[in-house]
Amino acid sequence: MPKLAQYRVKREQPLRSSSGARPAERESISILHVDMDAFFVSVELLERPELRGLPVVVGGKANERGVVTSASYEARRFGIHSAMPLRSAGQLCPHAVFLDNRHELYAQWSDRVAGILAKYSPVVEMASIDEAYIDLTGTERMLGPSLAAAHRVLADITMSTALPCSGGLAATRLVAKVASEQAKPRGLVWVPRGTEAGFLAPLSVRKIPGIGKVTEEALAAAQIRTVQELAVVPLERLEEMFGRWGTALYRKARGDDTYEFFIDAEPKSISHNCTFREDTADAEAIESTLSLLTQKAGKRLRDAGLFCRTITLTLRFTDFHTITRSRTLTMAADLDNAILATVRELLGGAWNGARKLRLVGVALSSFLAASAATGQLELLDSGHRERLERLAQAADRVRDRFGFSKLQLGGSLRSPRDR
Repeated sequence: MPKLAQYRVKREQPLRSSSGARPAERESISILHVDMDAFFVSVELLERPELRGLPVVVGGKANERGVVTSASYEARRFGIHSAMPLRSAGQLCPHAVFLDNRHELYAQWSDRVAGILAKYSPVVEMASIDEAYIDLTGTERMLGPSLAAAHRVLADITMSTALPCSGGLAATRLVAKVASEQAKPRGLVWVPRGTEAGFLAPLSVRKIPGIGKVTEEALAAAQIRTVQELAVVPLERLEEMFGRWGTALYRKARGDDTYEFFIDAEPKSISHNCTFREDTADAEAIESTLSLLTQKAGKRLRDAGLFCRTITLTLRFTDFHTITRSRTLTMAADLDNAILATVRELLGGAWNGARKLRLVGVALSSFLAASAATGQLELLDSGHRERLERLAQAADRVRDRFGFSKLQLGGSLRSPRDR
């Protein structure tokens, strides 16, 4: 996967400014939001074309605990949507085809899409596995007008991968995201500069990114249901109702971003969690899962060129009681074995081996760049360290080429259905 601007930083901008940029700068800004349509289902249909036209649900079996990850448009006609309990989806459409998640497969296709986007701009932000922002600002001489470039990007994705996608083109990230949602499926919506207010006005406030059910209900109680109604509420009134969140709502109603591209920014943490199909106290299954999660986090750490000082273990029990246990290392680490040893020690001190677990997770934080970690690493046997580094680099190259699941530590090689 190409090195992309994958992270964002919050910026404080004058409220009178629509994008935080000076007027002359804003005139040239063109942000394309690319959203893969029913991504997980679309990937599955590439390998199972016989399922096309059928209601397909990805996330697990209809009688299992868990939620819907993705649903085909045929399944959505029955009211099925992402994050819905699988059992509820099964009741709405008993004849739907329910498929297990295959996260490594989806990640491989996501990387292919990221590679395509990187051809069109040096500034690409993968917001999630199935959506991205691409800054087309300044690419006119190479790609032509931004609208034509946006169409070209989407067409390239579909031609190269056979995966459907939609896009939204605007002067701010927020409006571009809303536009791509309006474009679904397989569409492109362009919101020219100066028309943002008219585009957003008739939409429900729930269409604005960041406004969830709780905020929607609070706004509805104040007779605010559309973006237009939100936009006329004074800033002081919104801050009185929502505190600092009111300031963000004031900006969002005008199509303003509260985040900007920040190239080469570092993540604050790297984490991976796993919810078991059934609550378990099987020590082998738990340790195997933690090994897999550690390796995934470790690869992301090395891909970013970072070392971690703090390792955190998360355990969630049957009653949903959740605990975390952390340890700060004396020497920064980026190798799976070193991280996993600490994870196992944390598990031994936090779990009695009898209580059933619902979820486990591993998080890495307190990062150091390679240059800052060098002094600590010199304390280790240089030959041994070099051999371990070469092994990790070789393993990562194999995973990049053939998929993460093709090479793992022995302790994690249990069937995915066991987890």
